[in-house]
Amino acid sequence: MSNSIHPLIEQYVQSETRRQFFRRGGSILGTAALASLGGTLGARAEGGLGTLPHFAPKAKRVIYLHMVGGPSQMDIYDYKPQMNDWYDKDLPESIRNGQRLTTMTSGQARFPIAPSMYKFAQHGQSGMWVTELLPQTAKVVDDLCFVRSMNTEAINHEPAITYMQTGNMVTGRPCIGSWLSYGLGSMNDNLPTFVVLVATPTNTEQIQAISARLWSSGSLPGEHGGCSFRSVGDPILYINNPSGVPTDIRRKTLDGLKSLNEMNFRAVGDPEIHTRIQQYELAFRMQSSVPDLTNIADEPESTMELYGQEAKKPGTFANSVLLARRMVERDVRFVQIYLNNWDHHGNVAKRLPSQCKDIDQATYGLITDLKNRGLLDSTLVVWGGEFGRTIYSQGGLSKENYGRDHHPRCFTMWMAGGGIKGGTIYGETDDFSYNIVKDPVHIRDFHATALHLLGIDHERFTFKNQGLDLRLTGVEPARVIKELLA
Repeated sequence: MSNSIHPLIEQYVQSETRRQFFRRGGSILGTAALASLGGTLGARAEGGLGTLPHFAPKAKRVIYLHMVGGPSQMDIYDYKPQMNDWYDKDLPESIRNGQRLTTMTSGQARFPIAPSMYKFAQHGQSGMWVTELLPQTAKVVDDLCFVRSMNTEAINHEPAITYMQTGNMVTGRPCIGSWLSYGLGSMNDNLPTFVVLVATPTNTEQIQAISARLWSSGSLPGEHGGCSFRSVGDPILYINNPSGVPTDIRRKTLDGLKSLNEMNFRAVGDPEIHTRIQQYELAFRMQSSVPDLTNIADEPESTMELYGQEAKKPGTFANSVLLARRMVERDVRFVQIYLNNWDHHGNVAKRLPSQCKDIDQATYGLITDLKNRGLLDSTLVVWGGEFGRTIYSQGGLSKENYGRDHHPRCFTMWMAGGGIKGGTIYGETDDFSYNIVKDPVHIRDFHATALHLLGIDHERFTFKNQGLDLRLTGVEPARVIKELLA
């Protein structure tokens, strides 16, 4: 951390009253402590921390594709042909080994094995097994790094997705996009550092809640929270001037607000006032940059053929990943896309094909497009959910249909670009895709590896909050999975 005091913190210390001084614990040590945090509390989104990156990064940007609900690994990427001989037989207790179950299946009289109804084939030089439901994604497997041994302690959606995004099952912590905004700062002047898109699935049979807390800055300065783009109406609420208000009047209004906010900051020293100033200024600059960003009419027809015609429809996954490519082209640091309805408790036969169709062509298009434009090497792309699914069926079982419950012990994610070794398959599960038998990767390990690719040592990347040094990877051991690195 730099020894210099941030100008805004210095201004606060110099201008505070005697009453303010004693209210915050008034001692010379208190002032010294506040001054020592200058580089942290006062860090601007544009500049990040002066001490980061810790070393030369492989990736500069991230596109994170989160499949909300928990994709069924044995129906998509973790091929288990041995299970065909186990159809409708009970899951052995030696495999379950007393694992905690959700209330949705804990009351079942038995746990019948449900082999995947879908065909698999090997693809690429890596020989990665991929479901027949993802024929386009299968074409780019040699650009992807598959981790089959992801695991978590969380067994229900709320704590699981929170854990995946923030490194903690308790809400209120900063998410990974906010950490990167805070630490590395912005690479552009006219767009947010961290953008969130919530895509709409074709099938909406079982939608999970997706709330703004998932892209919250938590205890970090508020300016590092994610900026949510909408697919209907203005991409960002109130980005356009009110009716009858020209741009020059709007500029004068904001200048007046800025002066008032600066006066208020000098009076009370609240860092959130600084956040408000930054947000107003960025919003004004976005009035011209966002319409240009979201107007895909300038994209040639070849782009639509690459991503699929669904890319023309606002709110689709294909449209969202096309916008993500346009954002990283303009140096947005972190783009998060959520796609709902992967919670396959039942009706896998109809729901999973629909979900895979939503992502297949678009995923192929994104990887191919980034690669063709020379952006893949500097952009880390992540795909995955918050946990996996059970090999046994929830509810009724037939050859034609089944359901699967939540399963935290093992699931599959993939990464591409940004220093990742393409064509790599890491980790193994048992024949039931129930337990990890080789090379486990915890969420903390995933976070540590992602930060490493961005030039950050996860153990040295902290934020002081209520006397604690918070970090994305928490206090338990976490390791960088070097076998995944190019």
